[in-house]
Amino acid sequence: MRSSIRGAGAAAAATALVVVVGGTWFGYQQLSGPSCSGEIQLSVAAAPELAPAVEKASAQWVEDGAAVGGTCIAVNVSASEPVDVAAAVASKHGATLAGVGQASGTVATPDVWIPDSSTWLLRLKNNGATAFAPGNGASVARSPVVVAMPEPVASRFGWPDKKLGWTDLLKAVSTGKGLRAGIVEPTQDAAGLSGLLSLTAAASASGGDTQKATTGALRALATGRSALRQDLLARFPRSNDPTAIASGLGAAALSEEDVIAYNSTKPPIPLAALYLEPAPMPLDYPFAVLPGIEPAKQSAAKVLFELLTTQGFKNRLAAQSLRAPDGNWGNGFKAPQGAPSPAGGQSTAAPAGVGAVGGLDPFAIDRAVSGWSIATQSGRMLAVIDVSGSMKAKVPSAGGATREQVTVTAASRGLNLFDDSWSIGLWTFSTELVGSRDWRELVPINPLSTNRGRLEQGLATIRPSDGNTGLYDTVLEAYKTVQQDWEPGRVNSVVLFTDGKNDDKDGVSQASLISQLKQLNDPERPVQVVIIGIGNEVSKTELQSITNVTGGGTFVTEDPSKIGDIFLKAIALRPNAPR
Repeated sequence: MRSSIRGAGAAAAATALVVVVGGTWFGYQQLSGPSCSGEIQLSVAAAPELAPAVEKASAQWVEDGAAVGGTCIAVNVSASEPVDVAAAVASKHGATLAGVGQASGTVATPDVWIPDSSTWLLRLKNNGATAFAPGNGASVARSPVVVAMPEPVASRFGWPDKKLGWTDLLKAVSTGKGLRAGIVEPTQDAAGLSGLLSLTAAASASGGDTQKATTGALRALATGRSALRQDLLARFPRSNDPTAIASGLGAAALSEEDVIAYNSTKPPIPLAALYLEPAPMPLDYPFAVLPGIEPAKQSAAKVLFELLTTQGFKNRLAAQSLRAPDGNWGNGFKAPQGAPSPAGGQSTAAPAGVGAVGGLDPFAIDRAVSGWSIATQSGRMLAVIDVSGSMKAKVPSAGGATREQVTVTAASRGLNLFDDSWSIGLWTFSTELVGSRDWRELVPINPLSTNRGRLEQGLATIRPSDGNTGLYDTVLEAYKTVQQDWEPGRVNSVVLFTDGKNDDKDGVSQASLISQLKQLNDPERPVQVVIIGIGNEVSKTELQSITNVTGGGTFVTEDPSKIGDIFLKAIALRPNAPR
């Protein structure tokens, strides 16, 4: 979440009501008149640091007598945390965003949303909001993402003369040499997510065991995470005393605007802004016209966007310590020491999270968010793997490995992401694996501190059987098992992999399974069921009928070679508490 140090401007923006005109900016100039009647209300939710500039630009319209066709357009500009609006939009469009939580009910979806980053729009689109297709989406402002360090700490790294990279930060964070790194919860904060993407990209490129390096970086950051930006800022040292500097926060991914705003309060120890290479994904403030608004509001939104692209607005951005979309700045902007020239100066390599053609990479963002969610939560999980005969099928896109081999490999790699606070067990299932029983317990649920080796051995023994798919009996028994020893304060879940529909003539029916799960469901002791369907023989409708009752989610991939990414996304799910 954004910092509260901008409170005065944000409060003013939150109550602003101004009159603007519909049409284009040229049309506005030509058709503005001294009076108007009627009113069409356009609601705009802008990131708190941007909202004062939007409010002032809109207020200027009133002063100029804005009207078109005799009708007034009222614009309500609110300073809104992007994560709160994202939760409301996700709720409206049926999306599930890891780490965001449920909408509070106090934030309504606006007509126009200007969050701090396009990653919010992409995450919504990529996580269930299939009908979410906002208009425009072009940037109206920009703020580079930097690594903020207390100046005495930055000096030890050679600031402001030495060029530093994310690999330098990765080494300092991972070696335990006294640099206390922090991050605002990246599932809820775009600057935190940008920093996370850059750090994990550096870990992935470090050579050797890249997954181990990535997991180590995630866990190092996790120890210093904050849910609120102002809480993170408060952890920077407030005294020149060497002990205070050593024990305070030493580094965090923030926006350039955050650093300027923090230093404007004249703290005892100012923050240095380090522009690490390659440049991370900046905050780009997209102008998103949300779907479903009426044509008159669309016209008003078009005018508002045109207004926010003028030279005058660039100067308003400068007053908020923000740059124009092209990286240039308006009059009065005070760049931090070491800031690269707007014309260049930083690497032209694509930032982490950005694809080769310049668009955001949804898979990189999903992997980062999922990996973070896993590394920072504690849970109790029963993994259940299909060993029916169909799991012998070859996967052409995986070099001819079988579905079983691809699944076990994904589970083995995923196991390395969990720290020892997790408790995990392992079952397999088919039909009649143990007498008439469809499932077999390979490893009971126990803490990974003592269970990790047994799980690795259990996974290594998994082979397909010649049986069918005893899905319903297995789901029911797995649910009961996890619920029986339910632990508070943790995510209690069943994660099941299957490549087929239920095929067990002697087992419970679908209707009976659903009925029994409804009876077992206890809101005070929730158990999530996450089902990962593999290949083109599964029925997503069948699987969703189960997870709609239990909570959790259904993930289906026709290409089993993609199961690794799907697995990460699936196990990152956690019950969403209201915001």
